[in-house]
Parts: sequence; structure tokens; C-alpha cells
Amino acid sequence: MRLIIIRHGDPDYEKDSLTPTGWNEAELLSEKIACMNVKDYYVSPLGRARDTASLTLKKCGRTAKILDWLREFDFKVDEERPVVWDMLPSDWTSVPEYYDKDNWYDVEKMKNADIKSGIEYVNIGLDKILEEHGYKRENNIYHAVNPNEDTIVMFCHFGVECIMLGHLLGISPMVLWHGFIAPPTSVTTLITEERREGIAYFRLNGFGDVSHLQEPSFAGRFCEMFSNKEQRHD
Repeated sequence: MRLIIIRHGDPDYEKDSLTPTGWNEAELLSEKIACMNVKDYYVSPLGRARDTASLTLKKCGRTAKILDWLREFDFKVDEERPVVWDMLPSDWTSVPEYYDKDNWYDVEKMKNADIKSGIEYVNIGLDKILEEHGYKRENNIYHAVNPNEDTIVMFCHFGVECIMLGHLLGISPMVLWHGFIAPPTSVTTLITEERREGIAYFRLNGFGDVSHLQEPSFAGRFCEMFSNKEQRHD
């Protein structure tokens, strides 16, 4: 089975839609995705993800199922850093527990924000969809109850994308949130491997692919050098 995770296009957060650049990105993306043989499409309920998906769906004459748990993961940890996936490197790297996939949400500020419940909501939702498509999770692997080579596509957001990758690959989302960049309309692909009959594992085949774009948007990144005042600092 092939799982494709797509981040929305360059966002207009105020309108919860796309900028003109974002719409152009979504159009270029649709040329890449619409020609694929896709079993099912899923989309976040938020406007920027639905708008991104709309061009692909229109082009291939399909619809997508809206999944609430695919919405952006916007849990706030404190007043200084508004969301959990936007912490300064000097803050999160100094806490060893953040690197631990099983204990990172037991750090006091994560407990206070009830991050664990939000993570479980996403993980349960993901496993439910995968089970519907033939792969049932047990511990850290999946039983290939109905093995297949289907492709499913999810249009969503960077924050929730990293939670899904953390769940599938056994990595703390803190490392993914702060160490990886998925540009707008980037395509991330995972493929199952069933090296022993009935036992499957999802393997990352490509992360943040933007080969359909000439120049990816800067959204999701911060300044390459502090002295560059034209690039986003905070």
C-alpha cells in the first residue's frame, strides 16, 4: 500500500485559504496527483487544505472524505511560543525527553497542555483508516489483513503530518516538527513492506517532494541567517 501525505499550498491564514501563489502551487500539484491511480482521497476540514485538494479532485472527477483529525495540530504550550511545533531550538533541544518517542509528552509543559490526548486522537484516526484499507496495527507493526498495492492520498498540514510520521516510524514528533521542512504542496510518500507474510511496516520513500514546483514558497521555514531581515524570524 502507498500512503501519500500532502501539505496545503501557500496559506492565507487570515482567510483560511490560499494566497495567489498557493493556488498556483495547487494547480501544479494537481497535474502530478490527478494522473495517479488513487483508491481514496482524504482531506482536513480546514479551508487551506480543502482548497488545495479541490483542484486535484476537480481534475480527476473525485471527492474526498473529510477527517476532523487531519486538521492542523494547534495545541498551545505557553504564551511565548503559540504552538507546540514552533519552539526555539535552544529550548527544546535542552530537554532530553523531547527526543524520546514514548516520553516526550510527559514533560511538564506538554502535560499541562494535554498534548498526549491530541496525539492519541490523530494516531487512532490514522490507524482506523489504515485498518479500513487492510492494515491493522499491533504494537509497532501492521498486520496485512488484506494486503494490497492501493494508493491513498491525504491533504492536510505540516503539524499533523509529523505526528503521523512519528507514529508510523517510531520517532518523536518534536524531532520531526523542528528538524524537517515540508514546503507548501509538498508530497510525502510511504510504502508498505511485507517481507514476511502478514507482517507489514511503512517505510518512508520520499519526504517533502516539490519537484512539481519551480520555486517552493518560504512558508514553514525561518531565516537561513539571522542577518537576513527579509526572511521570517518568528
